[in-house]
Amino acid sequence: MKLISVNVGLPVKVKFGNEIVTTGIFKNPVDKRINLKKLNLEGDRQADLTVHGGLDKAVYSYPYEYYDFWRKEFPDISFNWGMFGENLTTEGLFESQVNVGDRFQIGSAQLVATQPRMPCYKLGVKFGRMDIIKKFLKSEKSGIYFKVIKEGGIVINDTIKLIKKDNNNITIKNIVELITKEDKENTTLLEKTVKVRDLPQGWKNYFLEKLSYSKK
Repeated sequence: MKLISVNVGLPVKVKFGNEIVTTGIFKNPVDKRINLKKLNLEGDRQADLTVHGGLDKAVYSYPYEYYDFWRKEFPDISFNWGMFGENLTTEGLFESQVNVGDRFQIGSAQLVATQPRMPCYKLGVKFGRMDIIKKFLKSEKSGIYFKVIKEGGIVINDTIKLIKKDNNNITIKNIVELITKEDKENTTLLEKTVKVRDLPQGWKNYFLEKLSYSKK
């Protein structure tokens, strides 16, 4: 596993329909070593901190392998690294293989996988069309959010090394499936999921509510 691209950007104001929207989803690749900090990368900021950023969503990764899929979905759109607002465009790092709580080393930094990305309307702003939101959810190609447990420098082509596997075996894809698929047999998975230490509390509360409902 390795870094294909490191992408950063500051919030900008863009016109979308009849509105002016402030968003940090526009990221551009950088080819120098930059510092990965507790809340974001050097040179990067999130616009709406009520739903973006914070310790549990400090860094967002997206596999470069998914880009061909999206190029076929939207052949009229030009896809450059960072198109999905990801800080890290990665190789070999997939939601189906990464557990919530898995710990990784990139450069001199260490990160823990926390959750999938649930798209908001600003992904539609980036693409210039709102149907991307439904397609993004349906694809289950969510990408992965991380919290930073050790600050450090990263640069393209750095190896992404798994240094500790979480033994709860709840993958990032499992979280997506609990959101997108209504399955009455999910009670066992829900019970396991709410016990995962590194799953953010907001997700735990949401799943506890679903669990309570499923047992009625």
